[in-house]
This record gives sequence, structure tokens and C-alpha cells, in this order.
Amino acid sequence: MRIDIMTLFPEMCEAVLNESIIGRARKTGKVELNCINIRDFAENKHNKVDDMPYGGGMGMVMAIQPIESCYKSLCEGEEKPHLIYLSPKGKTLTQERVVELSNFEHIVLLCGHYEGIDQRVIDTIVDEEISIGDYVLTGGELPALVLADSVCRMLPGVLSDDLCFEEESHFAGLLEYPQYTRPAVWNGLEVPEVLLSGNHAEIEKWRRKKSFEITRERRPDMFSKLEFSKKDLKILKEMDEKAKE
Repeated sequence: MRIDIMTLFPEMCEAVLNESIIGRARKTGKVELNCINIRDFAENKHNKVDDMPYGGGMGMVMAIQPIESCYKSLCEGEEKPHLIYLSPKGKTLTQERVVELSNFEHIVLLCGHYEGIDQRVIDTIVDEEISIGDYVLTGGELPALVLADSVCRMLPGVLSDDLCFEEESHFAGLLEYPQYTRPAVWNGLEVPEVLLSGNHAEIEKWRRKKSFEITRERRPDMFSKLEFSKKDLKILKEMDEKAKE
């Protein structure tokens, strides 16, 4: 998979993408990640990429020409890649959408700045707008890095095993169960006995139960959409009976 990030701050993005799991995946060819400086495509003396908004108002707006020229340079010799503009006006990023995006061969992430980008860019070349939450940041780089990281870790070979993400929060519509490591006792706080038992069936049941408890308490909207197996319904019944005691 190829992911291109169109940005005014490529060094900022490179510093993150070269580290940890994503950095290793990049070096071993599991994913191709490129950070492209939009400013390099400005056709003016001072490489200016912004201008004053029509109608007045505070701040500046990123202009069409540098963005369009930058994007066209990424489309040479292939079909149009999927262009995502990171914007607080976009649909909120979900794990479901992350999984869908991981199946694309080539996506391009556009990072806005200042007061945003000329609407005509959105109308003509942007395929979708995505937000990472209901708040506003100073630019699109952090959201782009979040999206790139979440998509890359879904690709084959990036994580050591599919279970690394299949049992995580949101992947299957549930929040993740609690995790523990050594020592077994810390300042009087003990690891749940079932996790030390070696009984894998009971451990699996405990983890499933904890995921149900946490999801129902913290994200009832997610919990209400779940489809339960007969085994799950039995666990839920036991939970409800215990709660009544």
C-alpha cells in the first residue's frame, strides 16, 4: 500500500513515521509512506501557498494552485488515488473506516492549515473529508498521522499477528478487556486470579465478560449495536444475575 501525505511540514510527519512499528514497516517495505511539501509546487517567487479570503475575515486560506499541482504530481501514470482531506467538518474516523481504507492501493492525505483550503479543491479533487474528533487543531498533520498509523497497522505483516488488532478496542465493536503484566502483586493490588490459572477457556470467558462490562458502561451506543452468540448471551445472563445479588 502507498500513502502520500501532502503537507507544509514534511519534517514533522517524517519524525513520527520513522519511529516504532510504522518506521520498521516502512523500512522493510510493508508500506510505502511519502511526505510531500506542498510549498515546493507554488508557482510564485516566494513559494507562497496562501492568500486572503474573499469576503474578508480573519486568517488566510490555502490556495488552489499549489495543492492541485502537488496532487497531480502524485497521479502520474496511474488511476486517481483516493484523496482524503483532514477536516473538522469531515465524518469522524472509525475503526470500520480504517479497515476499509486499508484495502486501498493508494491513498493521499491532504493537510490543511490557516483557515483551511479553497473550497474548489474540495469540490473538484477531494474524495472524502475525515475528522479525528469534535475539536479543532492548528493543522492537518496530526490527524493525517493518526489516520496513517491506524491504517498501516492493519496491513499484512506490519504487526506480528492478526490477534494484535483483532482483540483491541473497536475492532469488533467492543472495548478491550483490562491487561496485566508482572509482578502479580503491586502495592497490594493483585492480578485477577483467573489470569494466573492457565485455564485458557476461563481466561477467554473472563476477557469477553470484561469487554462486555466496559463497553456497556462506557459506550452504550456501541453495545446496543452488537450481535451476540449463544455463548455471549450466557455470559451476559451470568453478569446480570450477579449484578442483582
